[in-house]
Amino acid sequence: TVAELQLLLDRFTDEYNHRRPHRSLEHRTTPATIYTTRPTATPGDRSDDTHDRLRRDRVDKSGKITLRHQGQLYSIGIGRTHTRTHVIVLVQDRDIRVVNAATGELLRELTLDPSKRYQGTGRPPGPTR
Repeated sequence: TVAELQLLLDRFTDEYNHRRPHRSLEHRTTPATIYTTRPTATPGDRSDDTHDRLRRDRVDKSGKITLRHQGQLYSIGIGRTHTRTHVIVLVQDRDIRVVNAATGELLRELTLDPSKRYQGTGRPPGPTR
């Protein structure tokens, strides 16, 4: 029966891990002894982890894209000359790069300022001359 087979497997497991000395282990100890004497693996320190993200978007008619960072929505100015351009947004923590998806041209590179909801282009408003 299944119960009898399980009993046989349990006996074998006990013999194999707890009673039988292993030829390749130091002092011919049992596998269970080695397993219990080794330190337990724990998660590492994650304080240096970065937040990396890749996102596809399209520049809106006012020349901006939006990006959510730590629960807040930010508008990032790209420029009206790039209206309706499909872009790839590369985010690493607060460092952001906006790349034209068709050509690979870097359209904007910035470090997000969390105190401002609009991340301007740095150019004065109005048409380019």
